Amino acid sequence: MVKHDRDGALGIIINRPASNGRCPTFWKRSASPILASPARWRIHAGGPVEPSIGFVLHSAEYKLDATLEIDGRVAMSANRKAMRDIAYGRGPKKFLIAFGYAGWAPGQLEGEIANGGWYTHASDVHLVFDSPRDTLWRDTMATRTRDL
Repeated sequence: MVKHDRDGALGIIINRPASNGRCPTFWKRSASPILASPARWRIHAGGPVEPSIGFVLHSAEYKLDATLEIDGRVAMSANRKAMRDIAYGRGPKKFLIAFGYAGWAPGQLEGEIANGGWYTHASDVHLVFDSPRDTLWRDTMATRTRDL
C-alpha cells in the first residue's frame, strides 16, 4: 500500500513479475553498464490501472522532489528521472519497478477488507525487496498476524 487516505487508496502489486522480464525501451537505448545484468531488474505488473505508467518502489535513502515517502524505509517515485538514475547506477540501493497500479475509491478498500477480499500485513522491507517473488505470498502469509 503506497497511499491510503480519505481520498482513496493506491497500491503496487509486488508479487507479479512481468512475463517477459524486459526493460522498457528507453532503458535499452541507454549505454549504462547496469543494463548488462538484467537479473538486477525487478519489473512487475503493478496493477490494472494505467499499465503504461512506471512506478519505482525503492529504499527511502533515495529522494526526488516528487518522491512519496511511505514508511521511512520504503518510498515511491513515479518519475522517469528515478528510472534513469537506476539505469546509470545513481538510483536507490534497493528498488522494484512496476507498471500500473491498483486503486480504490474512498471507502472501497475498507469494504473489500471487511468482506475478506484482502489480507493486511505490517510493512516489511525484506518482503518488498528481498523475498523471492515465487515464494512471496507464502512468506507473507507465514508472518502475517491479524487483520486490522
